[in-house]
Amino acid sequence: MHRFECDYTEGAHPKILDALLKTNKEQLPGYGEDEYCDTARKIICLACGKENMNVHFLVGGTQANATVIGSILKPHQAVVCAEQGHIACHETGAIEATGHKVITLPSEDGKITAQEVRALIDEHFSDPTREHCPQPAMVYISHPTETGLIYTKQELKELRSLCDEKQIPLFLDGARLGYALGAEGNDVYMADLAELCDVFYIGGTKVGAMFGEAVCICRETLNRDFRYHIKQHGGMLAKGRFLGIQFETLFRDGLYLELGRNAVFQAMRIKEAFQNAGCDFLFDSPTNQQFPILSAPVLSELSKFYSFARWMELPDGRTAVRFATSWATSKEAVDSLIYDVKIICNLYGEKIPPLFTEPSK
Repeated sequence: MHRFECDYTEGAHPKILDALLKTNKEQLPGYGEDEYCDTARKIICLACGKENMNVHFLVGGTQANATVIGSILKPHQAVVCAEQGHIACHETGAIEATGHKVITLPSEDGKITAQEVRALIDEHFSDPTREHCPQPAMVYISHPTETGLIYTKQELKELRSLCDEKQIPLFLDGARLGYALGAEGNDVYMADLAELCDVFYIGGTKVGAMFGEAVCICRETLNRDFRYHIKQHGGMLAKGRFLGIQFETLFRDGLYLELGRNAVFQAMRIKEAFQNAGCDFLFDSPTNQQFPILSAPVLSELSKFYSFARWMELPDGRTAVRFATSWATSKEAVDSLIYDVKIICNLYGEKIPPLFTEPSK
């Protein structure tokens, strides 16, 4: 059984495991105040071209999202995101549990625009009874989105301009950031995030680390007392060294970008296989998440050999599924999937060329 249901089925990159083993017996301060965390912070700041950026290491994505949002918003304020946003549909109400409503915007592709956010905010403040409703006071996006899509630099600039106009922060969830950086057509890089976002984070859990996310706070006023919030939200690791060592390893010698590119390369091979089989796609993703639409017989047969996520049941009886590659997805696993997609789709009548092309007459 080859597993493609998510991008965190494997443990950690061997270089990380080696680094953890080599430093295992060193005695170091706790809670992220060790030399490895300091070095990792400096390397990340260098990669972002922003020396004075505050970098904090948290144990996971849910803790990062809840801590950032909970630390910035006032009790009566809410965060705005796409209806498919991770904080809206995959975190068991973690944001609401902090006392803040998640206001969702309808979205066909998992992205939101500055125009949509402006309309929502203007509608709120034009309401004479607005004090009876949560106040939209933060914009949350993810790059890539839950649908595997990426924002362009122009789209981020427009969101930045809107947030400046409305005097609210822009928060970018980068749990899968490595796969956005490795996507063809991506024009958003680390320095752009540091310039255009108030807060963003770099995902380690899904991109080669054993666990952990690096929260980057680009506006100094938002950094005040942030460590208190990390502790209160369960995001502070006593043995913080484990986070610093991992991120130092990921950001030395371009390893983070290399891992992202490998996953995207294998995902594009999978995408091509389903395209050649005549399958439709729910989203045209350039990243490590692919969403082919399968007939019931093909879905049943592929499920015998591969694990993947069932994403959406369609009215015509087909199912949109998600195949996710990771930093560790092997060529051999993808080769096997490509072969079986061709055989199974041909067997069950998908629009696929014959296995052996007849000679032209």
